[in-house]
Amino acid sequence: MSRPREIITVRAPVERVTRQGLPAFVGISQATAGSTGISMNLVRIPPGAAAKAHYHRDHESAIYLLQGQVETRYGEGLCKSVLNRAGDFIFIPPNVPHQPRNLSNDSPAIAIISRNDPNEQENVVSYQTDGAACAKQTRK
Repeated sequence: MSRPREIITVRAPVERVTRQGLPAFVGISQATAGSTGISMNLVRIPPGAAAKAHYHRDHESAIYLLQGQVETRYGEGLCKSVLNRAGDFIFIPPNVPHQPRNLSNDSPAIAIISRNDPNEQENVVSYQTDGAACAKQTRK
């Protein structure tokens, strides 16, 4: 079955809280635009806040940080860390646990996020860690 060849515009999406615990505005998804292989959203990390630790089952994430400075803990036990600032392009491979945190206590961090998953929230998986994995890695 062929799809109609139309351009879809999504205006003023409604803010909702994601499984990661962050406010987001879903722009392009299967639900909003009929996409079959991609989603694109605007995500806001409030001042001093962090997402819940998670990973995206079998899907890549591409991020452009529009505003702010974010530390993302990632990997097994969330033992690794990377700092990003406005203007950075960020790639997160499939199945990599991560937890971004806004380093500012005064203003939100804002990012555009795209995934090769049209139903991007369906494949968000919570990730639990007690910090023990980091301690083991440090002792090696």
